[in-house]
Amino acid sequence: MEIGSETAFTPWASLFGGVLIGLSAVMVMALFGRIAGIAGIAQGALGLPGAAKDRDWRWAFLVGLVLAPLAVMALGGTVAQTVPDNLPGMALAGLLVGTGTAIGSGCTSGHGVCGLARLSGRSLAAVATFMAAGFATVFVLRHILGGA
Repeated sequence: MEIGSETAFTPWASLFGGVLIGLSAVMVMALFGRIAGIAGIAQGALGLPGAAKDRDWRWAFLVGLVLAPLAVMALGGTVAQTVPDNLPGMALAGLLVGTGTAIGSGCTSGHGVCGLARLSGRSLAAVATFMAAGFATVFVLRHILGGA
């Protein structure tokens, strides 16, 4: 079984991306008084039970996530993204992530970016949990199952 992923060291691009994520989180909080967690934004946009009723900005945020890489490509840039072609595995992963965000009352962006910035103990516990789960997953896939 070959499980591997080569990652490039891109400190400047990563720093720039982090600044943009932080800026968007500050803008969402300043403009709408909401946390910029994608799980909550999607829940509100879809009008799911328990979601806030302010759907317009949420749809704009989601559409922006789709249009931004298309705009980069239209301007001559490239967008490198790899997605496994294992559809059942991707569906299972999505189901697990969705379940985790429901149980954890938020996603990585909500807890990791916004919650930690607000010094939320609940977010610190959530981030520690999903970081530990991520470390364990990489360890199992690379060292126990024999991936690269």
